[in-house]
Amino acid sequence: MKNIPQGKYRPYPKIDLPNRKWPSNSIAKAPKWCSVDLRDGNQALINPMDMNKKLELFALLLKIGFKEIEVGFPSASKVEFDFLRRLVKDKLIPDDVTIQVLVQAREHLIAKTFEALEGVKKATVHLYNSTSMAQRKIVFKKSRDEIIALALEGVDLVKKYEAKHDGEIFLEYSPESFTGTELEYAAEISNAVTARWGISENRKVIINLPATVEMATPNIYADQIEWMSNHLDNRENVIISTHTHNDRGTSVAATELALLAGADRVEGTLLSNGERTGNVDIITLALNMTTQGVDSHLDFSNVNEVLDVVERCTEMKTHPRHPYVGELVYTAFSGSHQDAINKGLAHRKLHKDAFWEVPYLPIDPEDVGRSYESIIRINSQSGKGGIAYILEKNFGYQLPKAMHPEVGKLVQDVSDKKGEELSANEILEIFNENYFKVKEHISLVDFTLASVKGVSKCTLTYFYNGKEIISQGEGNGPVDACKNALMKDYKNSFIINSYYEHSCGHLSSAKAIAYIEIQSETTLSCFGVGADNDIAMASIKALFCALNRAFH
Repeated sequence: MKNIPQGKYRPYPKIDLPNRKWPSNSIAKAPKWCSVDLRDGNQALINPMDMNKKLELFALLLKIGFKEIEVGFPSASKVEFDFLRRLVKDKLIPDDVTIQVLVQAREHLIAKTFEALEGVKKATVHLYNSTSMAQRKIVFKKSRDEIIALALEGVDLVKKYEAKHDGEIFLEYSPESFTGTELEYAAEISNAVTARWGISENRKVIINLPATVEMATPNIYADQIEWMSNHLDNRENVIISTHTHNDRGTSVAATELALLAGADRVEGTLLSNGERTGNVDIITLALNMTTQGVDSHLDFSNVNEVLDVVERCTEMKTHPRHPYVGELVYTAFSGSHQDAINKGLAHRKLHKDAFWEVPYLPIDPEDVGRSYESIIRINSQSGKGGIAYILEKNFGYQLPKAMHPEVGKLVQDVSDKKGEELSANEILEIFNENYFKVKEHISLVDFTLASVKGVSKCTLTYFYNGKEIISQGEGNGPVDACKNALMKDYKNSFIINSYYEHSCGHLSSAKAIAYIEIQSETTLSCFGVGADNDIAMASIKALFCALNRAFH
């Protein structure tokens, strides 16, 4: 980039971890999840949520299955305080759910926080102070020892008010701006906090190691987590939590690698709402696990409902390409993609294999409440396979494969002219215009059929060259008999290349659909389509359709 002075930016230092183990690990179980939508997410909104929106979002988080929910910063504002009191007053906190509140290490704030917590059976008090070199030097102008003293003062205050609280209190401590903090210092302050709290098997502590600002590649964050895991006292009683932001666009990867490195817990938001570029998206993390056969213990079987509530509460729209939940993530415009998806779905249906293996679709859309109808959509980049899929899936027309290019070109010509996506109904209209509303130079009037000793005999009535013609013919089937009757007066010679038929509809209302491919010396192969309650009549209609299309 132009005009950036040399030395303005510098690479993040590597972590001295020669025997790192995380690259060989895999995610085999879900972490403890904590939603911070109502706190971190809310504080990042242009229009923070009011009481009704907070209640609606809280209800959604419970429905999804969160057992830990950070409900806000009750000492920071009246609406935050009132929301927590509303949850308590209306008995909206289930017994198996731990709510979490954020607070700084100041007595009046901690006192206000415990006032808001009155009546809460289980709560995590999330204490934090910034520890990075930049914050110590520029913002607080405090030494390392002074920052530790501030954290310990906060712990003492939480313990003081905990003693008066009628309920269970857990401690979470965050060395905020952890990714900008020297690792040995992060370990020192964290160990000082857990020791002062009195950590034990019955008094575990959450040490949250946030990427408050994402400053390096995800592997660096994983190294930091593993290093901390190796240097925290009473590690078996420490719950290492992550809280990643998306400044570099890699928060999901950083969180997943952190889990490989020993993290036990994840804080994040739905759809990545949060400061700057957002927090890590828990939906993406959870569904990533689902695609690997790991139960996330969160219910995203109806992502449309999740999007509806979150978008209404946050007043923020979801990007159409957002992983798993965006409007377009289960669509395919490319012809080769459409063909592969179509074949994958057909293969799965035929073989009844429990294993999901469909090209371009890492997850079954039905597992998140989406439907197959929206998988393939048609524009100028689409292919013949996708168009055939639309006609079959939406309208029951099972086009023979040899017919796909012909129909594909008809649809693509219209799409090219319009310069935009075509709906399923627009595709059907193109199909009908070209196969059921054909301009006729020869018209079928009537057709009767008899079978004598295995030979089909037909009487064919049709208009041709301005007059009605009645002709009879014989053949090894209705179509062959009709062709032989036609050729007595019809001037255009042709051969029949192929014939297909199927039923369309249900039971008594089903129609027979026939497809006939003809070819002449002057015309490339051309298809006709016919539909009728009687399969023989449908076949003859298909033949007349093909003639009118080939010799128009």
